[in-house]
Amino acid sequence: MVKKIGLITLAASLSVVSLSATEDMKKWLRPSEIPQPKDNKMTPERIELGKLLYFDTRLSTSEKISCATCHHPKQGWTDEIPTSKAVGHEGRTGPRNSPVILNTAYQNRQFWDGGVRKLEQQALGPIEADVEMNMPLETLIPKLNKIQGYKELFKNAYPKSNGNITKEYLAKAIATFERTVVSTEAPFDKYAKGDSKAISKKAKEGFELFKGKAKCTACHDGFNFTDGSFHNIGLNDGELAGKELGRYLVKRRGAWYGVMKTPTLRDITKSYPYFHDGSVKTLEEATAICAGGGRYEHNVKNKSLSIVDRKLNKTEIGKIVSFMKTLSGPDMKLTIPTKFPQ
Repeated sequence: MVKKIGLITLAASLSVVSLSATEDMKKWLRPSEIPQPKDNKMTPERIELGKLLYFDTRLSTSEKISCATCHHPKQGWTDEIPTSKAVGHEGRTGPRNSPVILNTAYQNRQFWDGGVRKLEQQALGPIEADVEMNMPLETLIPKLNKIQGYKELFKNAYPKSNGNITKEYLAKAIATFERTVVSTEAPFDKYAKGDSKAISKKAKEGFELFKGKAKCTACHDGFNFTDGSFHNIGLNDGELAGKELGRYLVKRRGAWYGVMKTPTLRDITKSYPYFHDGSVKTLEEATAICAGGGRYEHNVKNKSLSIVDRKLNKTEIGKIVSFMKTLSGPDMKLTIPTKFPQ
């Protein structure tokens, strides 16, 4: 059972469907509510607590890394570092590009391989990962319980905890903040609601190509511009190993060999480099790969049937890129904490 909370209470409010929007355009409009689980309803106290934990470097062994290190609001909720893989504890390089957490509240699977469903399950993974924050929960939980300021905040946010910080309450608090990380109104949203002047002629033509000849909607559909599913887009040639196996590592199913979650295209201009391997720096190249049948056309095991050569020329690719740029809105209003509980 999932309940929802109106965004009026949140800093980053979403727009509702206007009467001027046509029936065809409604599916592209951002919803007016954020899904939330029944056992972790969003409250201002929980959101604020989660934000403090999200930015607090004391949650890492080195006390130099926070959740925001790899998913920062000023860097498209990712890291935008020169290397294609996430960099964590003592400079260790992770196996994949840092995924954006924007609009993860609307996703039914988390991580590139969709290894968990809920944000509460996702929240603790990076904390314990040896290549990320490298902090065992059996060390972190006693550490947090020694910080009186946090105990008081947990008691206010989760009265049943009585100030006793557990891994369950820690996960709930971080997940609550992450649910507030939602896309703001972009030029495309204004266009979808009936403002014909909100985007350029080139972008409008790109949108038609996006839906039509390029068939981008096979993977990037709806208001969040993702099907919420998993695809092998032909980035690697031959047999795969390690984390490149993608969802296949979650469960050994042939259909899951090498597939990765389809990311949102919201704020796509802010979240480079692209793809799970962070191997692409520009939208032009990313579009050319997806619409050209993948990086490799032959010897790719289990490539998605949606990834075929759509015969696009450079002009058409440029128009699609112009359209995707209209999916970026202003940064959500957020005060980044500089002082933390003592």
